[in-house]
Amino acid sequence: MSSAGQTARIDVGALTAIDVHTHAEVSKDGHGALSPELFAASEAYFKAHGHRQPTIDEMAAHYRERNMAAVVFTVDAEHATGHPRISNEEIAASCAAHADVLVPFASVDPWKGRAGVREARRLVEEHGVRGFKFHPSIQGFFPNDRMAYPLYEVIEETGAIALFHTGQTGIGASVPGGGGIRLKYSNPLHVDDVAADFPDLKIILAHPSFPWQDEALAVATHKPGVHIDLSGWSPKYFPDSLVRYANSLLQDKVLFGSDYPVLTPDRWLADFDKLPIKDEVRPKILKENAARLLGLT
Repeated sequence: MSSAGQTARIDVGALTAIDVHTHAEVSKDGHGALSPELFAASEAYFKAHGHRQPTIDEMAAHYRERNMAAVVFTVDAEHATGHPRISNEEIAASCAAHADVLVPFASVDPWKGRAGVREARRLVEEHGVRGFKFHPSIQGFFPNDRMAYPLYEVIEETGAIALFHTGQTGIGASVPGGGGIRLKYSNPLHVDDVAADFPDLKIILAHPSFPWQDEALAVATHKPGVHIDLSGWSPKYFPDSLVRYANSLLQDKVLFGSDYPVLTPDRWLADFDKLPIKDEVRPKILKENAARLLGLT
């Protein structure tokens, strides 16, 4: 299945928004994307105790009811955590069954070397995957580590997107030692090297990048291929600098993302409505920038 075939059925004009950051948390056989300990820590951090782990079919229904589309992915961190991932092929196939509202991303652990590079190419060319999620803190690597460069080469060559978690993570929060997860890997300044070395690579810096928000704004302003998604935080907590740049210099490069299911699009959008975003900028952030970046228009 080609990537073009995967997304052709999305009617962008009928959408109210495109959520570029949602998580597939459970496989069809009930396997979770995180270990029980890390999942519980994430729930506590987001005050989402007891939230259901929706299936991809349920995610599709959730977004279809709201006239939204969503990007779906998991995180492959088998090397650092020892926890088996959810299958990228399963996610792609499930998204293909709901191609009117869902866009599949994959995740390949950079530590998998050549095997991971071959997998990434196959996922794009045979399964319609449109991008790849990296979580440096959980995967235990600096984004500018040369071991990941062959993976970036394939992503750039195929026209896919590289989405990097940046800033603090709720995963491992309050667990002794943070569950072994190190925050240093997710400083967005490390992605600046990637953007410089792969000038045609489309990059998304995920989340308000606490405590490195200024670094993220600097990288996105300086490097044409770098975008910022606003997931993982209620907009009422956004730093003033982020709102100011989203309203001006980065108005064509900032993207709506929720972090569903721990943060719902309903909650995010309700709080976003209260921000002093210009009328002409609001539709860019909610839909137009993502539609262009994902190749939907």
